[in-house]
Amino acid sequence: MLPASEQGGSHTCHPIVMRYKHVASLQARLQPPCARTVGGLGGYPGYRSRLCSTLQPGGTENQQTVDALYDLSVDVCKIRKLKGWVLLEPRAYVRETAGLLRDLGANGPAIARILEQHPEAMLCIPEDLRAQRELWASVFPREQDLVGIVEKFPASFFTVSHQASQKANVQYFQSLRLNKRIVGKLLASAPHSFCRPVEHNREVVRTLSEAYLSLGGHEGNMKIWLQQLLAQNPFVLMKPPSAIQENLAFLRDRGFRPTELLRLLSKLRGFFSELNTDSMGETLAYSQGVLRCSDPELREMVLRCPALLYYPVSVLSERIQGLLNAGVSLRQIVATPTILELTTHIVLYRIQRLRSYGYDVATGNLDALNGTKKDFEGSLRQTRPLFNPVAPLKTPEE
Repeated sequence: MLPASEQGGSHTCHPIVMRYKHVASLQARLQPPCARTVGGLGGYPGYRSRLCSTLQPGGTENQQTVDALYDLSVDVCKIRKLKGWVLLEPRAYVRETAGLLRDLGANGPAIARILEQHPEAMLCIPEDLRAQRELWASVFPREQDLVGIVEKFPASFFTVSHQASQKANVQYFQSLRLNKRIVGKLLASAPHSFCRPVEHNREVVRTLSEAYLSLGGHEGNMKIWLQQLLAQNPFVLMKPPSAIQENLAFLRDRGFRPTELLRLLSKLRGFFSELNTDSMGETLAYSQGVLRCSDPELREMVLRCPALLYYPVSVLSERIQGLLNAGVSLRQIVATPTILELTTHIVLYRIQRLRSYGYDVATGNLDALNGTKKDFEGSLRQTRPLFNPVAPLKTPEE
């Protein structure tokens, strides 16, 4: 059967996302009826069912809050199940929050979705929300763009407890003359990095810039390089600057030259700070031991396949063993280390496809197995013998 990641040319959903979707679906099936009918029910206009009125343990719901949410066609049952404590708060600003969203251009269904997804929004003081709107408008000048971002990242927009730090960080990143889209992505997807003192982010950026220049990078390209790094992994700002320095020192001790370290840093970008010296040491020792390669060969493998620095030993062990069982030799793996980026299931499927066209991976090149689904299909077209119906048939003697 075709592996999931090989179907349709699209990426499969992350296991954690799949798990949350399953839980959400299960919750939807198990929850009691809770109508929030907009146009009426059973042919009676204006009727709005308010079933599912189970009270939260340890308190009484604020009826004004509940009524205001029903008036906005919000699924109160969803809030009650996931974040029922919000309904117990004695003071909420449902209409004020909805009014601000409406001023931004959000329609009724969008407002309902935002409040269902992040009901804490209605606990924000209106003055704080106005200040937040002004700050975010400096990054997203078009209200149409801003309301789209708020709907996608409501928790980020309604984090109003560190507005002074947020403002200072926005001004700092804008002073770096980064692309506005990059600053917006940082603010929306990594809000906690903007809640920290601006000195922390300044130190992280300084460390990254110094590392880039010290390894031979050109100052004229540094801004583009930094933008690519932050765009790939905004959470690099949450890491201590020392993590980058420690990882560079570790690899330098393993014999990597400055130009090679710059290649790794540029390939891994923001994920370089996610590396851990202990796990890298364990993975590299295992790879060298099982593949029986020299130090220079190991370094070349890492440069061609940086994933060797962060794959756990259990993953590498399974994939190497799967290749060996399929007839691939250790020297073939050393020569084409990027084959280890593919799961065993995908590799075995591709080997089977190639064998159906008479290609023997045990004696051939593993490059035919590599790459994306599109790359592999291209290799198949080159491997597959072409049949010309008008060409004369050759006899064995010919």
